[in-house]
Amino acid sequence: MSGYMHPPASDVAAAVTRALAEDLTPLGDMTSGMLDPDITATCQINARSAGRLAGRACAAQAFLQVDPTIEVTWHCDDGADLAPGTVIADVAGSLANILTAERTALNFLGHLSGIATRVHAFVAIVDGRIGVWDTRKTTPGLRGLEKAAVRAGGGRNHRGNLSGWLMFKDNHLVGMSIAEAIEQARDRWPGRPLHVECDRLDQVEQAVAAYADLILLDNMSPETVRQAMALIGPKRPDGRPIVEASGGITIETIDAYADTGVDFVSSGSLTNSAPVLDIGLDIEVNAVVGGVAEGPQD
Repeated sequence: MSGYMHPPASDVAAAVTRALAEDLTPLGDMTSGMLDPDITATCQINARSAGRLAGRACAAQAFLQVDPTIEVTWHCDDGADLAPGTVIADVAGSLANILTAERTALNFLGHLSGIATRVHAFVAIVDGRIGVWDTRKTTPGLRGLEKAAVRAGGGRNHRGNLSGWLMFKDNHLVGMSIAEAIEQARDRWPGRPLHVECDRLDQVEQAVAAYADLILLDNMSPETVRQAMALIGPKRPDGRPIVEASGGITIETIDAYADTGVDFVSSGSLTNSAPVLDIGLDIEVNAVVGGVAEGPQD
């Protein structure tokens, strides 16, 4: 597995533990618990629609936590393009335990692959002209997983949390100017990137003059963004700040921003509006007679 595409193992284990507890507390899987424990099954995890895969580590962890003897053989890694019918993985083991883990595994695969698929659609439109950034508009408790899904889709991660770097928005600038905020931040947090959100051209001029490291052009039309870039370009003889356009940018409008000169476009919709990718589990049950498996049944 490519480490870049996957979330931290600790995030995966914690998220799957919470998800299984949600499904199994307090009495476990009462329905699957009625099955003969000797019945085994061989299964395939299949893509039922086209998309981009993400969430493999979470699905694997779901089966592992339910039953470490379940064997999962992966044929695709996160970041792989899926066609309808693509076999993502083979699963073999206790039928009861596979059924207990099934929904949790598929929930993670469908949700995270849906994010990767949406991100890939944005990335395909801009075709390398600019980068596509995510935001902090993630599902509480799942940020590490969802940001990994963004990477699997070909996007890039904005700051991971409020400790990643300093980002000044209008509400942070109460009682102080952009220049004063940056000066104080450089003193308190030396070496940390300083990001300023601007929704007017005069704010852009102030951010450039104060040597902001990153500038966010918020809710500006493509034409206004070009005007902002004209202000940003010549102001830094040692190189201009990284520039991001954001605010209401959708898959229908992103192309208009791709040639404005910004470095990145960010969109909360990458993570908070992605539809689930349809992924399913097809099962062949092995009949058991007298404790001996006879083979697969339809």
